[in-house]
Amino acid sequence: MKQTALMAGIIMLALVWLGPLLDVYRASFTAHMLAHMSVVAGAAPLIAIGISATRWDVSGKTRLFSPIPASLVELVVVWTWHAPALRLMAQTSPTATVLEQASFLAAGLLLWLSCLGGGYGGHDWHGGAGAFALLLTSLHMTLLGALLALAPRPLYGLVPVTCLSFQLGADQDQQLGGVIMLMIGAAVYLAGGTALLARLLALPDEQTSGSDE
Repeated sequence: MKQTALMAGIIMLALVWLGPLLDVYRASFTAHMLAHMSVVAGAAPLIAIGISATRWDVSGKTRLFSPIPASLVELVVVWTWHAPALRLMAQTSPTATVLEQASFLAAGLLLWLSCLGGGYGGHDWHGGAGAFALLLTSLHMTLLGALLALAPRPLYGLVPVTCLSFQLGADQDQQLGGVIMLMIGAAVYLAGGTALLARLLALPDEQTSGSDE
């Protein structure tokens, strides 16, 4: 299970980073958002599952690696890189693209490991903190996605772009990118937070049944 998740996460990273999204279609905000969501909501949780409870699991090491601070780190990273000036820099500079993608992966791994990692010994408070952190991340992903999709004018360009062989106007490109963040990013973090919350709520019943046996 863990090895499969780890390999799937690494393969997803390779497809994103070595594929056309950050190269051929780098001018498209939709392509950027597909790459972004694949890293933070696809590869990062898979890799976190794969390295959980191994020597690479940094959860529980310091307060930075606890769920709430990790969620705030991801919030700052995501919102910062979507400022128009930095988005343009990442679009036009290979060095900035590397920094952007590396920070997305680092922030995503930090958050998912802090929520799913085995460094806390299964404490109840950690499950609650992890659920809150993922739900908070889903909330700010929803807000950013909605702002991008509903913005009255394009923020990242004025000319038509091509994404996956489809030509999009600048406003359509931004709107579709915002919808992708809503459909993938917000949904994945919401699902993760809900799953942790459900597991936490079920814990007393499990403990009770265990003690009865």
